Amino acid sequence: MPTIRVRSSAGPYEFICAPATLERSASLLKRLGETTGVFVLSSPRLWRHWGKTLAATIPGGRQPILFDDREALKRLSTVESIARALVRSGADRHAVLVAVGGGVVGDVAGFVAASYLRGVRLVHIPTTLVAQVDSSIGGKTGVNLPEGKNLVGAFYPPKLVLADPAMLQTLPHREFRSGLYEVVKYGVIADPQLFRFLERHMAGVLRRDAAALSWVIPRCAAIKARVVNKDERESGLRQILNFGHTIGHALEAVTNYRRFLHGEAIGWGMIAATLLAVAMEMLPEPDALRVIRLVASVGPLPPLKGIHAADLRPVLSGDKKARGGRVLWVLPWRIGWTKWGVEVPWKVVAQAFEELPHIAADAGI
Repeated sequence: MPTIRVRSSAGPYEFICAPATLERSASLLKRLGETTGVFVLSSPRLWRHWGKTLAATIPGGRQPILFDDREALKRLSTVESIARALVRSGADRHAVLVAVGGGVVGDVAGFVAASYLRGVRLVHIPTTLVAQVDSSIGGKTGVNLPEGKNLVGAFYPPKLVLADPAMLQTLPHREFRSGLYEVVKYGVIADPQLFRFLERHMAGVLRRDAAALSWVIPRCAAIKARVVNKDERESGLRQILNFGHTIGHALEAVTNYRRFLHGEAIGWGMIAATLLAVAMEMLPEPDALRVIRLVASVGPLPPLKGIHAADLRPVLSGDKKARGGRVLWVLPWRIGWTKWGVEVPWKVVAQAFEELPHIAADAGI
């Protein structure tokens, strides 16, 4: 069973990824020690697929606290609603919250765990590809404001992450593809071997081939763990994980989180960042073409129709990684190696964004 150990300021925790991990969740949760109650936080649509299985495997017997996991509802009012439900259910400081779902469920439940009674134990059971390879590891939690994504939150590491690849089989195809853009990200920023594997085996990954996923998921998780182990609070190296996210988050915000799934926005963001790297004479054009082609191989992206660079500028200036209004970019300088904190003139950013539809058309996106 692939087990990855992650260090954090609150103590180490394990990321366990293997088939049938869900069936072992009760025994794995017991490793956390004494608790006054296990409280499951999830979404109605996830519960329709997995509720019976989860109710039979997670100890406690309580009714789950379900909330809408749409990105547009990832906000403070949702956190308040969950916290009040926990009060009514009798959750105290010795409770364990189990977040079952994708990135939105994990982010919201994580922020609830960080703030409810000033902190209770948290376990992630990620059910989407993006959550299994990325968001369940590293302790980032948060919710959105109208001004931008994840602007309110906390670093709050879980006590345990249980990832079962079998849970990916019920994902709608678009959501599965959305997670693949984050997988591509890891190849670009840190792992040329993963990048080559995806170039050769993308069709199998898209089919959710068990052997391909059993190789890809732990490899991405291991990269995330290595980065987080060196930089938990995103003061340096961890910023490379934001490749594609600067424009990606802005696209989500200006469309009110309704046009793009998270990974789709990151797909556009990676293409844009790749163009910026070429414009700044950092990335050779042959490498840029490989990145764009790999992004294209995941499948179609929602169009950018009606969105202009000027629409993005105020959101970019308010990005968490901005300094004094200066946008700092994560750009590749070759496949597998990345620089962070790169300043790019706005004229170059605007030109690259306006070129995106043409580049995408040439790549068949």
